[in-house]
Amino acid sequence: MLPSVPNHLPQSPLYQKAIEIFTLSRRISHYYVDDLNQLQQNGAENPNIYFTGDIVQQSVSLAPEILKAENHSHTKDKHKYAASITRLTNRLYKNCERLERTHSNGRDFLPILRAELKKFRKLQRSWMLSL
Repeated sequence: MLPSVPNHLPQSPLYQKAIEIFTLSRRISHYYVDDLNQLQQNGAENPNIYFTGDIVQQSVSLAPEILKAENHSHTKDKHKYAASITRLTNRLYKNCERLERTHSNGRDFLPILRAELKKFRKLQRSWMLSL
């Protein structure tokens, strides 16, 4: 179930997809944390646990960057925020690939997130043309 978006926020498909990606990445992260929070045999923590936080942090940053791009009047500023969204999306996709190489049951859900990111990228391309 997706969180409800207040009426004063934009209802653009890109924004909605960003909210869906955030919700999905947060749920996947919670699943991963349960698997990866145990110490390794040498007493060190699993370094892959940080990628779970990274996917949440990057996905939570998508929606505000979309709002910033849509609310600015200057084209140069809009393209600056659009480039930021592209960088966030690329990092998010790369961190999904890193998490898929871990030994966790959660890696079965990452292809779903990556598929949503591919849909987001398609929406993003058309959205950038409209800026």
